[in-house]
Amino acid sequence: MARKIQGLPSPKQVLDFIERSDTKVGKREIAREFGLKGQEKIALKRLLKDMADEGLIDSSPGRAFHKMGGVPRVTILRVVSTDDGQVWAEPEQWHAETPRPRLRVIERGRRSALALNDRILARTEEAGKGHVAHVMKKLARSAEMLMGVVRAEGKRHFLAPIDKKQRTMFELTDLGEAQVGDLVLAEPTGRGKMKAAKVDAVLGDPFAPKSFSMIAIHKYGIRHEFPDSVIAEATKVAKLPLGEDREDLTHLPIVAIDPVDARDHDDAIWAEPDESEGNQGGYKAVVAIADVSFYVRPGSALDKEARKRGNSVYFPDRVVPMLPEELSADICSLKEGVDRAAMVAHITIDKAGKITAWRFTRAKVRIAANIAYEDAQAAMDGELGRVDPDIVDRALKPLWECWKLLLAARNAREPLELDLPERRVELDEKGRIMSVAPRERLDAHRLVEDYMIAANVAAAKALEKKKAPVMYRIHEVPGREKLATLKDYLKTFDVEFALGQVVQPKIFNRILERIGEEHDNRIEITEQILRSQMQARYGPEPLGHFGLALGSYAHFTSPIRRYADLLVHRSLTSVFKLGEGGLPKGEAEEFDAIGELISGLERRAMEAERDTVDRYVAAYLADQVGQIVRARITGVQPFGFFATVTDLGGDGLVLAKTLGREYFRYDEKRQALIGEDSGDEYRAGQRLDLRLVEADPASGALRFELPEGSYGGDRNDGPRGANRKDRARPGGPKSRGRKRNK
Repeated sequence: MARKIQGLPSPKQVLDFIERSDTKVGKREIAREFGLKGQEKIALKRLLKDMADEGLIDSSPGRAFHKMGGVPRVTILRVVSTDDGQVWAEPEQWHAETPRPRLRVIERGRRSALALNDRILARTEEAGKGHVAHVMKKLARSAEMLMGVVRAEGKRHFLAPIDKKQRTMFELTDLGEAQVGDLVLAEPTGRGKMKAAKVDAVLGDPFAPKSFSMIAIHKYGIRHEFPDSVIAEATKVAKLPLGEDREDLTHLPIVAIDPVDARDHDDAIWAEPDESEGNQGGYKAVVAIADVSFYVRPGSALDKEARKRGNSVYFPDRVVPMLPEELSADICSLKEGVDRAAMVAHITIDKAGKITAWRFTRAKVRIAANIAYEDAQAAMDGELGRVDPDIVDRALKPLWECWKLLLAARNAREPLELDLPERRVELDEKGRIMSVAPRERLDAHRLVEDYMIAANVAAAKALEKKKAPVMYRIHEVPGREKLATLKDYLKTFDVEFALGQVVQPKIFNRILERIGEEHDNRIEITEQILRSQMQARYGPEPLGHFGLALGSYAHFTSPIRRYADLLVHRSLTSVFKLGEGGLPKGEAEEFDAIGELISGLERRAMEAERDTVDRYVAAYLADQVGQIVRARITGVQPFGFFATVTDLGGDGLVLAKTLGREYFRYDEKRQALIGEDSGDEYRAGQRLDLRLVEADPASGALRFELPEGSYGGDRNDGPRGANRKDRARPGGPKSRGRKRNK
């Protein structure tokens, strides 16, 4: 029985409970232990956040809390070393900012039965300054084995890593059918000091089209094949009749505006002036979303698979969908001239751009046109021939007029405006790289985004008013620790930032306005502001969206590709009595756990997409090795500096030993390497020409040197062979660890 304690527990009581618990401890377990209810649970959330900001606790996957720098009492570990018969393991997942701890594994029996890369469920305890792990159970091998490229050195073969952060080479004792240069999956087999592996599967040519996304799929363990039962169910439900009880909106010229290479079309919009009394100058709008909840019912094979995936993953050459193509690319895709099932948000917008009313229905829609962003923009700019003139007059012009109101309301609330370029990889029909360039940002993009935001706000408010479950999109106010770091960073540019003020998004906008568009370090400052923000996540608590400056916000507009949106649709279906496919009784109690799950899956997808673009950039630059490229320094460390190619992205390293014969001193405060004799300075934000000396598409790694060539490395005339003090060296006060500033 929970102990009743007046008010909230103290931080020490929370820490004591976490430390003595033999099972995972989340917010729910803490609330139960101390008998907290209602508003006390919200206060507990704030307490735990404060404790995390103060460095007292951290969280592992599933929001299981543990002492900062420690590990959960019971957790999954992966064996990382079996040197000299002693087994060492690390937590399989580690979300803390501190390095992964290494635990000495204690097994029953005299001889170790564990091999490199084995997974174990273990009970952990502190021992001196570290931890030990007692094996409770050996787990099945992870689907993600070692992935790499087969390399040859003499008669020996090695597995070269495809992760640019990984330096370990494994000797391949069994090639199977693999050839030198093949991309393979391999199983670790080595014991002791020997790092060895055997080829398990040949994946093909690492430089062939689609290989880069395949690397990410295997590296991150992304589910990319649907079970037969899920495919069969998708084929069956795709044949369901739309039903006669749907609102008929086929007469409206609703349009879908999407990227030219869109793989699915799950949202469409329409607007017209509102002629009703009391809303003069206002508009009424329709945001029609594919009615996925009609086809994907709770507890079905489709639903279970969608929850495991959490979201679709988008690569330059393919999409790994959350739902089978029978749904995502066909029956749930809003295609021109075809009747489709939709969940519709009817929104009333006043002349100030504020949402004053809403209603939600299940409807039948017939899209008047599928239009690319570029075509819609060109048509509104007066270019003829890109869009049917009738569609321009009946659909696009009213949408643009209504959007002016939404834009005015957005500008009035001043959301966070961080203009960081997004890279777009363009491929030809055979999957070969044609170009890598920043994605153009048009008014057409902003227009669709603001209609989607309006629908998301309406969905959240509609459910709140009915006291129905909501899976919110949460973006909390930045924590004090991150803001203190930002304050110190901005001070190096003589930009003041007061910690005592009420933090609002517009404060960060003002900082960027003060430094101006032409500031050498504008991009770096923008990136640092972004890093100071909390990570957006999903959850059932109404904590608001700081970045958008909104108090109520949920994701409603993409149930084809996000599980959170599907849950919102189900809740709307239930509360507004829209038919089958509503939220099952009791499911709302799982929203906290589901939110954690899909938030983690979203972060994994983002990392996989970013990794893949880095590989495409490296492949695109591979033909330019030896050439001079324009670059920008993104981070400086004692051992050298990181730079990114202007307009392309992709980080590369310039080693300090290649900068010249003199010693380069690392100035941590100024984020610079400074030549002690010449005074030459290399600092974050600096733009300069560099020679590209290496581009590895398999790992996405780049390496640069100064245009005049390298002075370091193994050359006889370099500082390595002459005078070791003449180059930046680790170990002294100038060596502070590898912490990239990008």
